[in-house]
Amino acid sequence: MIGQVSWRAPLALALVLAGCTGTGSSSSRPRNDSELTPDQRDAQVLGREIFELVDRAIDYRGSHRGRPPATLKQMGVESLTTTTVRRVVNVQREPVVTVRFRQPAGREIVSCWGESKILEDASVNGRYTLMCTASSGAQRPMEVVTAEER
Repeated sequence: MIGQVSWRAPLALALVLAGCTGTGSSSSRPRNDSELTPDQRDAQVLGREIFELVDRAIDYRGSHRGRPPATLKQMGVESLTTTTVRRVVNVQREPVVTVRFRQPAGREIVSCWGESKILEDASVNGRYTLMCTASSGAQRPMEVVTAEER
């Protein structure tokens, strides 16, 4: 009996420390996009594009002696998609990417922007914050959860 208990205590401790308590859900955040509010869904859509473009811009900067891309075309990326308009500007050699919906009618969030800090936040926390513009014109931060966190 003692042999059985001795391995269970460290296992239970390891599970608790890892956040795997077996309660079924480790947090109250939504598991998929259908559980998100409309503004969160809009931010997720824009956030995925922003994340990819910021990642590419940082990669470009790394392979061009610290010079960030002046345009999306330099990175081999189109500025227009069927649903979004994308822009990159450089602020003190730091690429800032903005993505907005082409047809913002009916959207809660119409555009968002982010810079390289989102890459670090996503890798450390599994989420990152973008600054977004609501349909009312108000600016507000919106959290985007990476696919791995869901």
